[in-house]
Amino acid sequence: MANLRDIKKRIVSVQSTRQITRTMEMVATAKIKKAQERIESARPYAFAMVEVLQNVARYVQGASHPLLEEHDARERVVVVTITSDRGLCGAFNSNILRITENLIRSEAEAGVETDVIAVGKKAIGYLRYRGIEPVASYRDIADKPTFTDARSIASSIIGRYTAGEIDAAYIVFNRFKNVAEQKPETYQLLPVERRVMETEEEQGSGVRAEYLFEPSAESVLEHLLPTYVETLVYRALMESAASEHGARRTAMKSATDNASEMITTLTRSYNRARQAAITTEIAEIVGGAAALEEA
Repeated sequence: MANLRDIKKRIVSVQSTRQITRTMEMVATAKIKKAQERIESARPYAFAMVEVLQNVARYVQGASHPLLEEHDARERVVVVTITSDRGLCGAFNSNILRITENLIRSEAEAGVETDVIAVGKKAIGYLRYRGIEPVASYRDIADKPTFTDARSIASSIIGRYTAGEIDAAYIVFNRFKNVAEQKPETYQLLPVERRVMETEEEQGSGVRAEYLFEPSAESVLEHLLPTYVETLVYRALMESAASEHGARRTAMKSATDNASEMITTLTRSYNRARQAAITTEIAEIVGGAAALEEA
């Protein structure tokens, strides 16, 4: 009977775990919808920002700006790593951290030093465990990022790049494709790639929108480029937030299904053990009765 008690305790324990994972799955599902709505609301702004940047660049031929200029030598770069503050979300964080380490390793092989800006407790803890101290750390913003957070991250990068302290900046994050799929990506923040400002030749009638700039197109471009970088960081933060909820939902659903399967297996084992115990008791009773009759 001791074996039966052990199996019963394990069944109860797994049932409690399944209840927790199911609750976390439901919470993540509810949060995904809100995060997805935020992304869908921000994406048109990001696309419009690129369109405006292209239109302004069309009027400023051969534009020159510190954020567009590539430095002659690469001595130091910055990597912005975006992870979550909590775990239980599958490979969401490990994929980002692996890409970050590979990027640091490849830059080191080229003789380039790398500074890391860590967003999320998982990135901060892991990098410090690996002996890498982030130059800046951001906690408790991964779940609900704001544009102020993005501006803070972008301004520190822009200031260092303009001053010549760094020669490039990258951001590593999970892009939200759908509820079931999140794709790790690495995007170059600085210098702003020239291809972003290249406009495609309009087809058909060749009609183009005309703009009036005040005070000048050059001045508008000067203020627009930093905003463009801030928008990229903000979008990456929101993509990562939605991806976290999607990854956690997938991980918790898998855990719930595994717990249900384990409960089924344990229940079968419990029934077999119980049947064996009952069969043994019946055999003992019959044997005892037969012995009394012979006596």
